[in-house]
Amino acid sequence: MEGQGTRRVLVAAFFNKVKPFLAMVFLQVGFAGMFIVTMLCLKRGLSHYVLVVYRHAAATIAVAPFAFIFERKIRPKMTLKTFLKIMALGLIEPVIDQNLYYLGLQYTSATFASAMFNILPAITFIMAIIFRLERVSLKSIHSQAKIVGTIVTLGGAMIMTLYKGPILEMFSGKTPTHSGTTSSSSGTGQNLLVGTLMLLGSCTGWSGFFILQSVTLKEYPAELSLTSLIVFLGMVQGGAVALVMEHDFKAWAIGFDSRLLAPVYSGIVCSAMAYYLQGVVMKDRGPVFVTAFNPLCMIIVAALGSLILAEQLHLGSVIGAVVIVIGLYSVIWGKSQDHIESPTLAKGKGSSLELPVAVKDVMDHENAIGGPANKSEIPTTILVSQK
Repeated sequence: MEGQGTRRVLVAAFFNKVKPFLAMVFLQVGFAGMFIVTMLCLKRGLSHYVLVVYRHAAATIAVAPFAFIFERKIRPKMTLKTFLKIMALGLIEPVIDQNLYYLGLQYTSATFASAMFNILPAITFIMAIIFRLERVSLKSIHSQAKIVGTIVTLGGAMIMTLYKGPILEMFSGKTPTHSGTTSSSSGTGQNLLVGTLMLLGSCTGWSGFFILQSVTLKEYPAELSLTSLIVFLGMVQGGAVALVMEHDFKAWAIGFDSRLLAPVYSGIVCSAMAYYLQGVVMKDRGPVFVTAFNPLCMIIVAALGSLILAEQLHLGSVIGAVVIVIGLYSVIWGKSQDHIESPTLAKGKGSSLELPVAVKDVMDHENAIGGPANKSEIPTTILVSQK
């Protein structure tokens, strides 16, 4: 019995440690699918303003019942200050960020857009420093790594924008010749510049969303309810923008094809589930960790974009993406050193940066062995969060 109780605690500790990684990998796979499905939808003529509204309508329908059922008793009281922050969240990401993203996607390609979004951790890191959510000491090596990595990441984004290079053939021996397929992926230099600026604006908006969500969660620690309010207010505000921008009501028509699949898929997976999982992980790991898995999405989209959309991949995009990944993981290494030092440097200053094992798991272990657990039986990596 004692051995079984110890094993249960060890398994719980291991699962608790890998949960944030599994959640972020799952989301990157989901985001990769969104890049492809959304590009197909936009090519078939659906307005991106309408897509934003339908996406968050689907997200609201998906997540609101769960918030109502599971958080009835723990939902904190709503204040005007918190409500205004949630309204800002609904405007920054669902409306501003996503409309800029869809515009940038139309001017570039799914592969280029997913690669460009690798600068998201760098922008988030800069904003986290500005709002004092990230610690930087110029004398420490890991802080220097984060700063240098941020500069390298931004340099990679400039390479992708300014240098195109020859076309790389990934999965086929010939390049598609019909202009309808390749116009959005190759584009003119002016279109590429405009699309890049749109994507940079989208990245900035998404980073601001992460920062504000991290702050709001401290005042309103009910992830499902917060997600429901964000997507609902995003739908309302996005609807107002769409009504102003789209005067033809035929633009709102959808059928049982990609024009329906795109808002349903992106709403459920990339809004409802993403906002919730990001909020859960962000409470313990911070906004920079949440944005650190984007290269996985880029790899998946590059493969799917060539297979499904017949997109052209240019050498400049590959070189820029490699530079971005190098800079990105310099930032991640610096963040990992923060996690190692946090138990000794930040005692009593918020929650541990390791995801905590629930107190119930430790109590189950005590009950299983018939008494209080000895310190030697519980791994030293089990940390209970301090509020």
